[in-house]
Amino acid sequence: MAIIDGSGFSLPIANVSERVDVSIDVSDAARIAVKSAIGDQTDTHVLIISAKAGGCSGYLYDMVITEHPNESGFQVIDVDGVTILIHDDDSALLNGLKLDFKDSLMGGGFHMDNPNADRACGCGQSFG
Repeated sequence: MAIIDGSGFSLPIANVSERVDVSIDVSDAARIAVKSAIGDQTDTHVLIISAKAGGCSGYLYDMVITEHPNESGFQVIDVDGVTILIHDDDSALLNGLKLDFKDSLMGGGFHMDNPNADRACGCGQSFG
């Protein structure tokens, strides 16, 4: 009965995140890979890097190329004509991030080195 009347559980509480001015380092290899992925759509599409709750260490990195959302709350970083957006809510978690790209048969792809992470998963996709 406790579940039916709502007394047996509580809803999550929204956390207010500190906004910091984001600075990230994008290697030449990562810059080339992002430019290649966006192609000739640099006027309309952006790369959004974010941190989502989950993973074995607390947060998962998420990267998506999408049409520019034209919304407030994002910090804009221009990397050689490519726009990278990081939401203010993720700014404290992603400030100082180093984005690299490795082209190899085993473990290739984007790699992130995050100075804010005090722990990381062995796969490199989650941090805490």
